[in-house]
Amino acid sequence: MALKNDCFALPAGVKWTPVSEALADLRGRLTPVTGVETVPLVNAQGRILAADITSPVSLPPADNSAVDGYALAHASLHPEGEQTMTLLDGRAAAGSPFAARVPMGHAVRILTGGVMPQDTDTVVMDEDVDIDDHAIRFGSGLKAGANRRLAGEDVAAGDTLLTAGVRLGPAQLAHAAAVGLTVMPIHKPLRVAVLSTGDELAQPGEALEAGQIYDANRPMLLALARAQGVEVLDAGQIPDRPDAIVAALRDAAIAADAVVVSGGASGGDEDHVSRELAKMGAMALWRVAMKPGRPLALGQIGGVPIFGLPGNPVAAFVCFLIFARPALLRLAGAEWPETVSYPLTARFHAKKKPGRTEYLRGRADGQGGVDKYRSDGSGLIGGLTWSNGLVALDHERDAVEPGETVTFMPYSAMGIL
Repeated sequence: MALKNDCFALPAGVKWTPVSEALADLRGRLTPVTGVETVPLVNAQGRILAADITSPVSLPPADNSAVDGYALAHASLHPEGEQTMTLLDGRAAAGSPFAARVPMGHAVRILTGGVMPQDTDTVVMDEDVDIDDHAIRFGSGLKAGANRRLAGEDVAAGDTLLTAGVRLGPAQLAHAAAVGLTVMPIHKPLRVAVLSTGDELAQPGEALEAGQIYDANRPMLLALARAQGVEVLDAGQIPDRPDAIVAALRDAAIAADAVVVSGGASGGDEDHVSRELAKMGAMALWRVAMKPGRPLALGQIGGVPIFGLPGNPVAAFVCFLIFARPALLRLAGAEWPETVSYPLTARFHAKKKPGRTEYLRGRADGQGGVDKYRSDGSGLIGGLTWSNGLVALDHERDAVEPGETVTFMPYSAMGIL
């Protein structure tokens, strides 16, 4: 389904918006836009679940042993002193239940995963048992129900096993397979077109003309989008000509469910993306109080959302992670991802302008500390390869001194190697 034409419209007079408010606003405006299909369980890795899954069976389906040992009825034990139980012939093993009943005062061999035999409720571990002919001996203190897994302990029949919006990984697929499911209802892959704009851009492998630089944004954004599990379409590099930009955006909106474009998203003489989107009647310039990053151009063509990011590589990288990433996941059918962050001790000094959130390229040292890249320049791509996450400095903070606590957002929690 397409988004409403006024999805990104902002009320008149909006000034610089704090990051937290902008994210909350964006979150409330977006809904999934992809269709639904059913695929075999083995092909569902990385896909987004489209409906709640109810378990058809209980897991485990019957009481079973958590250890190798001996199954018995706890009521047959003496309150104190050494316990002696007559050992029955046979055993209970995973896939091979013990068919007979176990009388009071008797025990039977049981292996991990074996179904608890009739009239038993407790398992004494191998390590605690001495065996003498057809009897076992062990000390007192064994608790009722010890070393027993209860039927339905993991999930009961009829319970919700997985909720819509979850991205299916190995753990989720294992849980679904464990209750016998063979197919999964999932969202069709979100198709995301990525393009870059700018007369100054040359493609890697080409000879640079005077004033040109190589286009790093498009390979970076393609990789960032692909890491979120979406289907990416390379829409190329577009020169700074309004007609070329309009044609490229229209073509991308036809081919994809969402479009990410870098460059031309602000309000300068050559910022044609925002200007041409505005002429189409479905564009909002979100002035977000953050650094790095300039205003985000959020628009639509035929109900297809367009995310206009800054042209500077670091700013484009940060704006993608903070805004485009959660938005694309929501459009793809996932729940809005919560930010994963944790406090670390700063190993650096930094000054900051209050009234905006700043994101520094940071490197956690694995010992509770974090350093920042030597420069905050938005064009220095080296800081992205040096860092392993972002240090987020709060909206009203004005400085950081070594030893103070800062918030660290690891790239690994955002799908980035």
